[in-house]
Amino acid sequence: MWWFQQGLSFLPSALVIWTSAAFIFSYITAVTLHHVDPALPYISDTGTVAPEKCLFGAMLNIAAVLCIATIYVRYKQVHALSPEENLIIKLNKAGLVLGILSCLGLSLVANFQKTTLFFAHVSGAVLTFGMGSLYMFVQTILSYQMQPKIHGKQVFWIRLLLVIWCGVSAFSMLTCSSILYSGDFGTDLVQKLHWNPEDKGYVLHMVTTAAEWSMSFSFFGFFLTYIRDFQKISLRVETNLHGLTLYDTAPCPVIDERTRLLSRDF
Repeated sequence: MWWFQQGLSFLPSALVIWTSAAFIFSYITAVTLHHVDPALPYISDTGTVAPEKCLFGAMLNIAAVLCIATIYVRYKQVHALSPEENLIIKLNKAGLVLGILSCLGLSLVANFQKTTLFFAHVSGAVLTFGMGSLYMFVQTILSYQMQPKIHGKQVFWIRLLLVIWCGVSAFSMLTCSSILYSGDFGTDLVQKLHWNPEDKGYVLHMVTTAAEWSMSFSFFGFFLTYIRDFQKISLRVETNLHGLTLYDTAPCPVIDERTRLLSRDF
């Protein structure tokens, strides 16, 4: 049996691969058509102009669904492993809410371009990166609380390093973008897709975009740490029949059917 056939380990793998492909394909298309500069554009800028914005939006919507599925499986796994730990239960629920909000933000980023609806796009970015960072932090605390009985120490330290990486990138991005957009560096920065080294604020722009890409990579690395955990879990779906036919409204014994949510040979 291949490693990705064990449990649900294919979920975080598919999430990272698909999201990376969305960024790469959109970047290649945008650069090829000269819509953005090759040197570190904003991730959103690679999905601003047609046709790459269509590809960017469609692929990120699918990525949001994969992300919700991954976050939900992680929630169910922690819930099953620690049924009586009140702190872990609360943190686990908080992580689920934060993760879903982050996925909602990813969908907003995918469907509302920066140059079209700036407020909606920025709101989505704040949800994606802000709630996503908090989700990583909560999951790292859970990893600490569950060690060494359930979680190994190595996993905790890896996740902690990824959270620190994410935090440094987020601080750099927030600081430089705040200075760039609040300072006297031009009147049309939102619509600007091409930057020259001679432009005012060029260095701040490059630091901001580098921090944004770096933060995205920290997210990818964090979800990849779920692969080993997900090899040890599978989900089942339960069907309860409340009638012998689709038209029968009379009470009848409940008939249960339990089948795998996903086949082992998927």
